[in-house]
Amino acid sequence: MKFAYRFSNLLGTVYRRGNLNFTCDGNSVISPVGNRVTIFDLKNNKSDTLPLATRYNVKCVGLSPDGRLAIIVDEGGNALLVSLVCRSVLHHFHFKGSVHSVSFSPDGRKFVVTKGNIAQMYHAPGKKREFNAFVLDKTYFGPYDETTCIDWTDDSRCFVVGSKDMSTWVFGAERWDNLIYYALGGHKDAIVACFFESSSLDLYSLSQDGVLCVWQCDTLPEGLRLKPPAGWKADLLQQEEKGEEEDQDGDRETTIRGKAAPAEEEKTGKVKYSRLAKYFFNKEGDFNNLTAAAFHKKSHLLVTGFASGIFHLHELPEFNLIHSLSISDQSIASVAINSSGDWIAFGCSGLGQLLVWEWQSESYVLKQQGHFNSMVALAYSPDGQYIVTGGDDGKVKVWNTLSGFCFVTFTEHSSGVTGVTFTATGYVVVTSSMDGTVRAFDLHRYRNFRTFTSPRPTQFSCVAVDASGEIVSAGAQDSFEIFVWSMQTGRLLDVLSGHEGPISGLCFNPVKSILASASWDKTVRLWDMFDSWRTKETLALTSDALAVTFRPDGAELAVATLNSQITFWDPENAVQTGSIEGRHDLKTGRKELDKITAKHSAKGKAFSTLCYSADGQSILAGGVSKFVCIYHVREQILMKRFEISCNLSLDAMEEFLNRRKMTEFGNLALIDQDAGQEDGVAIPLPGVKKGDMSSRHFKPEIRVTSVRFSPTGRCWAATTTEGLLIYSLDTRVLFDPFELDTSVTPRRVREALRRQDFTRAILMALRLNESKLVQEALEAVPRDEIEVVSSSLPELYVEKVLEFLASSFEVSRHVEFYLLWTQKLLMLHGQKLKSRAGTLLPVIQFLQKSIQRHLDDLSKLKKRPGAEAEHESGHET
Repeated sequence: MKFAYRFSNLLGTVYRRGNLNFTCDGNSVISPVGNRVTIFDLKNNKSDTLPLATRYNVKCVGLSPDGRLAIIVDEGGNALLVSLVCRSVLHHFHFKGSVHSVSFSPDGRKFVVTKGNIAQMYHAPGKKREFNAFVLDKTYFGPYDETTCIDWTDDSRCFVVGSKDMSTWVFGAERWDNLIYYALGGHKDAIVACFFESSSLDLYSLSQDGVLCVWQCDTLPEGLRLKPPAGWKADLLQQEEKGEEEDQDGDRETTIRGKAAPAEEEKTGKVKYSRLAKYFFNKEGDFNNLTAAAFHKKSHLLVTGFASGIFHLHELPEFNLIHSLSISDQSIASVAINSSGDWIAFGCSGLGQLLVWEWQSESYVLKQQGHFNSMVALAYSPDGQYIVTGGDDGKVKVWNTLSGFCFVTFTEHSSGVTGVTFTATGYVVVTSSMDGTVRAFDLHRYRNFRTFTSPRPTQFSCVAVDASGEIVSAGAQDSFEIFVWSMQTGRLLDVLSGHEGPISGLCFNPVKSILASASWDKTVRLWDMFDSWRTKETLALTSDALAVTFRPDGAELAVATLNSQITFWDPENAVQTGSIEGRHDLKTGRKELDKITAKHSAKGKAFSTLCYSADGQSILAGGVSKFVCIYHVREQILMKRFEISCNLSLDAMEEFLNRRKMTEFGNLALIDQDAGQEDGVAIPLPGVKKGDMSSRHFKPEIRVTSVRFSPTGRCWAATTTEGLLIYSLDTRVLFDPFELDTSVTPRRVREALRRQDFTRAILMALRLNESKLVQEALEAVPRDEIEVVSSSLPELYVEKVLEFLASSFEVSRHVEFYLLWTQKLLMLHGQKLKSRAGTLLPVIQFLQKSIQRHLDDLSKLKKRPGAEAEHESGHET
């Protein structure tokens, strides 16, 4: 089995912090999620995470006017220039300080970043490849406190910058003779946003206390005059007229300083601003901070978000209220409007919530929310189409693996979810929780139809369902017992006792009705469900058992123990067949407050989750570490180690001690540096001026809580501190020929097709393993000859054709043609394939998943009234 698994998608978290952006066509939202960026395609109902990551959490994203480039800046000031067309990093840059916002000019030639109390203008990267994509043009000084927001005029001549010192500054992108730089006041709190009016220098400024100021300019944009060159530049221009381009290339970075209050004589004959109006959002006088705003220039629509979760829609400049709505009780962190002005995106960092609202029809286009706390468990549905996750927040969410969206959330549990699993049908999800209940959820009607409880209240740590879906079992953390219920009746069938420590894992044998239970008492017990629930075998271990899992064929059992070992057992004869020492492969990181090295702290760490691959040849293992290891079971060697995150905003990521953080007074990490930052949260304590004194900022520790292989064998998923990460086989970058020799070429394949030697053409195309060529060869076969060609294919190639058909169902329109191929292959070769059922299972399940999806889509069409006529006419065409 090849391990060309690449990071594919990030689910479970839709927004963390930072600014939201719409793409140029207005159909997709670009959302920062931790140290990654996810693009939500609202038209095609898909989400896609870019295969790149910053060193820290993303702080802001700037999008170029043509939508091809993005500048992604993290909390440490590291920037990535990203091509959204080829989804790759073009350039790395460090801004040497924390950047608050970044914005491209409308003509795409410049971009401005606000950093500290300055604004810096850079030449935007052009069409040609350059050694240094970011060239600093000018640095603007003026505000004395941090700068917060930027907006450009439509003609890219000027930009406006807002600051925490309550002032707004208009700067020129060129040296305008009649524009002097001074502070516009009128506010009593930090500026949250400032916007230019369309084709004008008139502007609006909004402050945190909910005040909007309307500023009128006495000059049109065309009235700005360029400052004539003086000094050595003037002499140079007089000497040689033709050297203009060279002069621009050699133009050195310049520093421009504004004056907070220039003298009256300096203002004469210059551009003047006067305040036309001042409006207040909080008329009732309630203390409700304005936290985010967006302005659509064409439709004059202003959207404002507040700390209480309320948002307003106003029409400017009259300040007419169009709409007001509350989306949650948490602060709105970011607002964005798409190019047509129809859709508004809201991000709530407190809940990790992302909403897209169509304000004219007053309906949601997208409403997604991740788990509030960390995810703990996950399970794949039998066909691999869905993933169910359970979190510490007590929520159970079901995600579609194709679209990446959560389509149902169950909130019945009142405490953290500890285990989730699907039944064999794939339509029932069973979950265990610390609230003392095990619940079964129906995915047809989306309801909790069974609740299993124990005679005495107990906390359940794990759950398992047998292959028939009739027996549900859960392990108790405090009473050390295993409870067994009937799914049909909901009655408690038996209580299995014998363990002397908390139950850490349960797993049913996929073939027989045998339950394996792992416990902290250094044993794994095998219980026969038919033979009056007695212990069949007790496997003695050298350390506490943390996880247990059966191989898909049920012939092997793997156990992870506290001494970082994975041991393999033959469950039939109760003998150990092998073991893997994983201590050195875990490679745990060093926490900020650790007094010992990462090497020493790794001694107490172990794998806490295990999963066999779909073919049973390898095993995935994860724990309190940033690595997921994949081992070959028979050879007992590490095949690959996946680093799930490089995000330094998480704890336990560093390998070595950072000496710069160690001072004579102790570790700098002990100082809560962000405690004074209020971030627009309403003040909860009386007499407190700076936020909530009880709130604490801490770094979450990187860990892998659960890993699962997809039944199709094409991908695997892990629940981590970052979210739900999916790794899949990336066939685009993999050239993988099969039994290739020099006589096999695309030309020979096409020659065989012309001679109508279809079997030979298909065999050669499969040996080249070029999907386009295989498609061409298969589609050239006439319908009547599919059966003949299928019967003449060797057994080894049948598997290859079935795998190709499974992947083609997801993209091709020729559904009936491919279904015919599938039917003939399975009918003619079914008996021979059955003998290799273990190795072929992933391919068959991949095929089932693809066909099932088409069945679901067609059944929806059939249910719709009037769809029969449409269906018939479509069939005729």
